[in-house]
Amino acid sequence: MKICFATNNKNKLREIKEKLGKAYDIISLSDLNHSEELPETHDTLEENSIEKARYIFDLYQINCFADDTGLLVEALNGEPGVNSARYAGPDKNSEENIKLLLKNLEGITNRSAKFITVITLISEGKIYQFTGEIKGTITNRQVGVSGFGYDPIFIPEGWQKTFAELDLREKNKISHRSKAVDKLVEFLNKSL
Repeated sequence: MKICFATNNKNKLREIKEKLGKAYDIISLSDLNHSEELPETHDTLEENSIEKARYIFDLYQINCFADDTGLLVEALNGEPGVNSARYAGPDKNSEENIKLLLKNLEGITNRSAKFITVITLISEGKIYQFTGEIKGTITNRQVGVSGFGYDPIFIPEGWQKTFAELDLREKNKISHRSKAVDKLVEFLNKSL
């Protein structure tokens, strides 16, 4: 089955393909020669996820799914949340996002946080959503070189390593995106 993952993020695409294996022919926006940014104009992960999937479905009439992910830090009232990718500005600079987050947490002992991913699937015009979440803590400094985004400063609950210290297979067993993808795959296997 061919499904478009509505993303230009190669890291996310690699994670998804690793998770889904060969059962599905996952294409990305680059396979559709679509390089423009997808709209994200809403205040919730759920709404942004729907908006991105709907945009691609309407444009290409292809079954597709899109995700929106946020890091919610308890001591910062859920920031950066829906603005995670643009926390330090519109350029989506992960290094600057991390620096700003660590600066905003200086002197704060409560480092509790969680990642949430919402995936919206549009299949034959019908909308389905799947959510994955993982709790953890924010470190005081960056550790590790794998992963992307906030991975170097996020230690998942039950682990002593940041996401950036885990290899892809380890991360794919526990991550927020992985949990949402598991629900997506279960749905696809039962329904389509």
